[in-house]
Amino acid sequence: MFKLTNEPIDPVALCDEVRDPSAGGFASFEGWVRNHHNGNEVASLEYESYPELAEKEGERILKRILSEHDIVAARCVHRTGHLQIGEIAICIAVSAAHRDAAFAACRAIIDAIKATVPIWKKEHYTDGSSDWVKCHTCSDYSSLHNH
Repeated sequence: MFKLTNEPIDPVALCDEVRDPSAGGFASFEGWVRNHHNGNEVASLEYESYPELAEKEGERILKRILSEHDIVAARCVHRTGHLQIGEIAICIAVSAAHRDAAFAACRAIIDAIKATVPIWKKEHYTDGSSDWVKCHTCSDYSSLHNH
């Protein structure tokens, strides 16, 4: 249900994965790379992850949401690697018998993934500088990861 990919995300294919005759409602979320953050002009983003743990935690989240919400199916794909402005960083697709459950589950999935899945975002700015976003230990991780 959850996967990481280095390839561009196809939201139509993800939608097709949750399509079901019992579902009358569908909700999706796409997180796009934008060109600004906190007053800085962003040129691109870079996502790193701990793949084994990220996929395990992402799968756990989707299974939990499936059991807690009245939904038919849910899928989530998150990009890793270097992304350009406008590219999809994350895509979530949820189907349910009714729209309210689909919307609620989609929101719960993105909130849980952002809070607990070990995926780190580095912003590259137009002035040539870069910074890890909302990551107090990323510099420690990065120094370990590059040795």
